[in-house]
Amino acid sequence: MCGLVLAGCGEPPKEDKEPGAGKQFKACMVTDIGGVDDRSFNASAWAGMKAAEDSGDNIKVSYVASDSESDYEPNLQQGVEGECALIVAVGGLMADATTKVAEQNPKQQFAIVDAFIDAENVHSMQFNTAQSSVQAGYLAAGMSKTGTVATYGGLKIPPVTIFMDGFEQGVKHYNEVKKKNVKVLGWNSEKQNGSFAESFTDKGKGKALADNFVSQGADIIFPVAGGTGLGTASVAQESKGKVSAIWVDHDGCEAAEDFCDVFISSVVKNIPDAVEKAVTSAAEGEAGGAFLGTLENKGTFLAPYHEWDGKVPAELKTEVEQLAADITSGKIKIESKAQPQ
Repeated sequence: MCGLVLAGCGEPPKEDKEPGAGKQFKACMVTDIGGVDDRSFNASAWAGMKAAEDSGDNIKVSYVASDSESDYEPNLQQGVEGECALIVAVGGLMADATTKVAEQNPKQQFAIVDAFIDAENVHSMQFNTAQSSVQAGYLAAGMSKTGTVATYGGLKIPPVTIFMDGFEQGVKHYNEVKKKNVKVLGWNSEKQNGSFAESFTDKGKGKALADNFVSQGADIIFPVAGGTGLGTASVAQESKGKVSAIWVDHDGCEAAEDFCDVFISSVVKNIPDAVEKAVTSAAEGEAGGAFLGTLENKGTFLAPYHEWDGKVPAELKTEVEQLAADITSGKIKIESKAQPQ
């Protein structure tokens, strides 16, 4: 594959150039921990990079994988040294490193997913996923047979807790509307305290957390933890229908097809379109700026039900769709403290 670099802190990204081709726009991505095969936000960002390359604008893309947080800064710096026209940082954890490298290289163009950096040479991409997570919480409450659902995060950071806030709010809204008492395990938005795997890659921890929730009666789990959530998906699959899940970031039936049967839906963070637009815009000479993904602009949304389409009651589907309209109109206010302003 042209422009593909599978490395940590190694040599700068390279790409193959076709003989006789015009000047290429070189866009380089630095992944967060988990790499482009995490079936989550890194994979989504890479999909956007590849879409930009396929746009026909003579764009070539590459990536460098970060194995730990200590890789962020050197990986970004090697992008500068590798003469990348645009360097895309994936993940809010990379904000400090990106800010530092961007300040040191004011003529270099950067973009970052899940963070806002107030700099002319940085294009910031954020997503109000609390909106679609409210829909997910309402859906989970409506589908739960035990009256108990659960959520957990990879790390306690705003791009994670924003999902958990919305999910809990959705369950609470369901309880208010239906006069029910569905419980949420793993997160208390008022106290901003809950369960975290402390990893986006540890499937074993995802399995352990899911097993614990199931032992407390949860039958639907919302893991906001990247690849760690695959451990939860395996628990759901092994339950033979007793436990199910709602995925995040990417449509689970596309990102993790082998677990599609346990995903009722997914809270999608439309990173691919945002990244593709960031790269193609930069190639056209546009620099800096910011993008905020919402339900209204399709920057976030609830994915199709796929294999669960015939299992989700029509009335519940209609109510979930109405939630989107009510959130967009402002009738329902999002309560998450982590949502981008």
